[in-house]
Amino acid sequence: MQISVGQKATRSITLTADHVKTFAALSGDYNPLHFDESFVAKTKFKKLVVQGGLTTGLLHALVAMDMPGPGTVFLSQNWKFTAPVFIGDTITAEAEVISKHETKPVTQLKIKVTRQNGETVLEGEAWCYTFIADK
Repeated sequence: MQISVGQKATRSITLTADHVKTFAALSGDYNPLHFDESFVAKTKFKKLVVQGGLTTGLLHALVAMDMPGPGTVFLSQNWKFTAPVFIGDTITAEAEVISKHETKPVTQLKIKVTRQNGETVLEGEAWCYTFIADK
């Protein structure tokens, strides 16, 4: 895939309680913010929050599968969570190419994740490297 500055890609997912349970089983993140409704009711969130790894996981899928695409890995990420993601939210990750190395398969991406109402839940940037398979 030919990548150019200004190019954008998006990917969306609706996060469920099953996603949260599966992520916890894989990662060990059983924080009560994700599972204990009586605990979270006493916090500013008031309802169960999805693990941040599920939010950033959507970015991994976007970069690896959509743009830059297969063979791509993150070199670095610099992003911040600006709002919680709740079970039942549909989030959309967007990446925009803001620079491209002239001689290497390296791209710099502007990153944003929003929820269904347009609120930004994560923003920042990332550097990616795309491995080219030998022929």
